[in-house]
Amino acid sequence: MTMNASDSDSVRPEDPAQKLPAISAEPGVYLMRDALGQIIYVGKARNLRKRLAAYFKPSGHADAKLGALAARIADFETIITRTEKEALILESNLIKRHRPRYNVVLKDDKRYPSLRLDPGEDFPRFTITRKIGEDDALYFGPFASAHAVRETLGIITKTFKLRKCKASEFRIRTRPCLHCQMNGCLAPCCRDVDPRVYQEQVQEAVLFLKGRTHELTRKIRVQMDEASEACEFEKAARLRDKLFALERTVEKQIAVTTDFHDRDVFAAAASGGAAVITCFSVRGGFVTGTRHFPFPETMASEDEMLGAFIRQYYGPGAFVPGEIFVSHPLEDTALMAEWLSGLRGQKVRLTRPERGEKARLLDMARRNAANELRNLGEARTSDRDLLARLQKRLALSRLPRRIECFDNSTLMGSEPVAGMVVFVDGKPEKSAYRKFLIQTVATPDDYASMSEILKRRFGQEEPTGVLPDLVMLDGGRGQLGIAVAALRELGLTDAFDLISIAKKDERRGETQDKIFVPNRVNPVGFGREGDLRLFLQRVRDETHRFAVTFHRRRRRKSSLKSVLDGIRGIGPVRKAALVKHFGSIEGIRTARLEELSALPGFNRQLAETIKKNMSSKLEP
Repeated sequence: MTMNASDSDSVRPEDPAQKLPAISAEPGVYLMRDALGQIIYVGKARNLRKRLAAYFKPSGHADAKLGALAARIADFETIITRTEKEALILESNLIKRHRPRYNVVLKDDKRYPSLRLDPGEDFPRFTITRKIGEDDALYFGPFASAHAVRETLGIITKTFKLRKCKASEFRIRTRPCLHCQMNGCLAPCCRDVDPRVYQEQVQEAVLFLKGRTHELTRKIRVQMDEASEACEFEKAARLRDKLFALERTVEKQIAVTTDFHDRDVFAAAASGGAAVITCFSVRGGFVTGTRHFPFPETMASEDEMLGAFIRQYYGPGAFVPGEIFVSHPLEDTALMAEWLSGLRGQKVRLTRPERGEKARLLDMARRNAANELRNLGEARTSDRDLLARLQKRLALSRLPRRIECFDNSTLMGSEPVAGMVVFVDGKPEKSAYRKFLIQTVATPDDYASMSEILKRRFGQEEPTGVLPDLVMLDGGRGQLGIAVAALRELGLTDAFDLISIAKKDERRGETQDKIFVPNRVNPVGFGREGDLRLFLQRVRDETHRFAVTFHRRRRRKSSLKSVLDGIRGIGPVRKAALVKHFGSIEGIRTARLEELSALPGFNRQLAETIKKNMSSKLEP
């Protein structure tokens, strides 16, 4: 792999087209940069020279999107690869790493929850995770939302009666919990449950998650009939209840094909720079899940979007079906199919059906994508209208597209922290959130703490960095006055607008939270535009949640440190091992000596020391 970097020893050209004659005609990846040096687009090419020449045509561009992107390119660099397949994989990795503005970038896997099952455990349980690890566990998903994955987990644990308790609780539990008493768990923690019976329940749950619900219901119906014929009526009744629960789930699924095959269906819709990709998960001929992935800003065509999206959607540990349908022909269909077949370990067909029930399925995905795109456009219009009305109501100097809100959090002066949340175009931008440890304020002082974090946030801001359009503080006129003074000291008085929000004082008969602006004594009135106040309250509440959560974690960590520190023989490594194994201070305190001494690096004497010290520290 060879890299032709733009940051060479030669003088950087004013016109990036001057570099074209030196570009190789081999396959590879190219990275486009803007005037600030930021990577704005990553692409791959079978012939780098030919592909890059298309961006710098003297006669202009027939493709308006390509022309708009070319106008923003100040420089580029290329990476030569040995094969097109290598370029395909490298492009996907670079998009994930740099998240360029004009690429289709699938959100971080942490956003989409999945279900995890470790089959190596004697009595495994399903857990929710937001990161697919490279291990021997089974992963199911991703699900569209936390609500969807919790609902599915609830169906599984209730129907198949699998354990819900964590490993730390499972080891020390001596009595059945409420779930067992309500016949919702087999209780392997304290009952003599045959591992083979439990594993059978696990395998049925796996069939359910793989979409084999009809196969599973047929199996359970046969078992129920056999139990009834053998006069095992209690067992038959349990199987009947399980069957009814599964049939209620099946009723919600839509049958779309008669061949009962597994496939994923991807359809793209784009308009005005915004795009939506819709994914249907079809398992056993039934649609088991529908997810919409919006992209508010992209310059790629529909076929480019689909190719880039699919390369990010499937990764290590992900389930790849035998057939994948796409709404637009892809540039590298054969190469993509080869790559997907390598992930699956079996042949994968990547097609665009044009007739029959498969074409109707693809058309249904197209219609859903187009409808979601319309909804996205309407939501963006609504958000822009709200921000425009907010600018007018508060007499702001600019449209508040980027809002940053700050809040302090402490308890009796202990572990003082602050949080900053960011809303862009009316939506939270969680990747831009920031946490602050208060460093210069020794005593409880909200005003001094707010002054510190504002100076730290804006005092060292790069000239090319992102500044907000509006800064909001959780506090009243006092906090606002401190902020005005801090920004005046930094020379940023006119850099952005500033407001504060204070909770209503019911003792004074106030019924609404108050919004203050500089150079005005009374709070701003909103009249019939109460939705503007509600929006600002939502921003404030998100900031408060973020800051309080951070503070609680700090206090928990501090509490943990105070209990375990000082115990002879317990250093950072052993402390981490204890917490990882038992999960909490209570888990460590209630652990048996045998469990403590069985940990790697521990012995009986050290276990007795831990028990003795923790008992004395927790005594009143």
